[in-house]
Amino acid sequence: MNGAVDTSRLEADDETTVGDVPRRRIIVASMVGTSIEFYDFYIYATAAVSVFPYLFFPEGNSSTALLASLATFGLAFVARPLGSILFGHFGDRVGRKATLVGSLLTMGIATFVIGLLPTYVHIGIAAPALLALMRFGQGLGLGGEWSGAALLATETAKKGKRAWAAMWPQLGAPIGFLLANGLFLIIAELMNHDKNSADLDSAFLTWGWRIPFLLSAVMVMVGLYVRLRLEETPVFARAVARGEKVKTPLAEVFKSSWRQLIIGTFVMLATYTLFYIMTTWALSYGTGKTSTPGDGGPSFQYTDFLVLQLIAVLFFAASIPVSGWLADRYGRRITLLVVSGTIMVFGLSFGVMLDQETIGTTRMLVFLAMGMVLTGMTFGPMSAVLPELFPTNVRYTGSGISYNTASILGAAVAPFIAAWLATTYGVGWVGVYLLVAAAISFVALLVMKETKNESLDEVGA
Repeated sequence: MNGAVDTSRLEADDETTVGDVPRRRIIVASMVGTSIEFYDFYIYATAAVSVFPYLFFPEGNSSTALLASLATFGLAFVARPLGSILFGHFGDRVGRKATLVGSLLTMGIATFVIGLLPTYVHIGIAAPALLALMRFGQGLGLGGEWSGAALLATETAKKGKRAWAAMWPQLGAPIGFLLANGLFLIIAELMNHDKNSADLDSAFLTWGWRIPFLLSAVMVMVGLYVRLRLEETPVFARAVARGEKVKTPLAEVFKSSWRQLIIGTFVMLATYTLFYIMTTWALSYGTGKTSTPGDGGPSFQYTDFLVLQLIAVLFFAASIPVSGWLADRYGRRITLLVVSGTIMVFGLSFGVMLDQETIGTTRMLVFLAMGMVLTGMTFGPMSAVLPELFPTNVRYTGSGISYNTASILGAAVAPFIAAWLATTYGVGWVGVYLLVAAAISFVALLVMKETKNESLDEVGA
């Protein structure tokens, strides 16, 4: 990639291949990597509610321990923009393929080490410190993963099908969630684990919770095998052939594309806020840990609520292809404006849908399914929208910074703020919080121009 680019093959793409690489391999590589990355991320999210408050933050009352655990959960979102800068630099300087391998290894090693960590009872305050360090490593890796996978999909897509191609890495989110929570559910059931009456000497809290973290090593090896068989994307190769690489992508993106950074960040805000309210906060609320004062919460059994979430995530997965098709058919902007408006309406339903005196299994499942459908509809087009905002020579860096800065403003604080609002003012205010986030994204979409017909080679020219 030092100028010696074979330009004769850059236009050799057809319906079934990109260069010498079958399109199906690109689809698998973009999806399998994000599935592994999100699997790693979600097993921490689940453990942050069901395991870590007992084993790594045992001092004080249960609410304090949960909030401390959720704070380490949010630490990864602080690391993610740093990961997007680090991996974005190499992604825009060296290439997409090599950088995707690096991000996968960073995430995988951190997750595997979490499964080996001693707990508070063994090494005291060093235990949560090491846990926080590994969580930071997870965030660093995922910060470089998403934008690389999105660029792999968009920069090899067929004409007029970029949103459809870009939805494949987005499917990694529900697939990773299903694998992570499904495995936790199976282990908890086999070990008769009850989160609401946890026994620190139980098999689950002694060693069972470590299994999902350790198994991630197998998944990482599969992901590496697939990704090492890829070639560089033709869009990036053409940019290199034209001599468009820049020495410092970070400085260049802030100089030439700062407006796109701001727009992209706030376009993503509602997506992140909604998803982590529907997953991490909902799990803690549904099992009675963050609820309206004096009521104790719905208090579903831990395994029962995981089943509800797993069913709801199927709606998430089903809506992602729909949103990709709509974004190609009608445009990114109008599709996301309609979805953001619907999210605002959904926020107004929290007080009624989650009323603790009347809620039951059916209503909770309907609530979770509605939220997950909206999550898929807003999440699906994002891996096309954000890359389309930036020129090729800063696309990895720019799309990654927007995506991961939004994670701080949305996802990092969403479970913590939602837990505080529910315990202090009532669950209806969690919906108001979601409404405000969706309104901000709605305004950002009004400012954003339509990118459906933009040529990735000509963005920023």
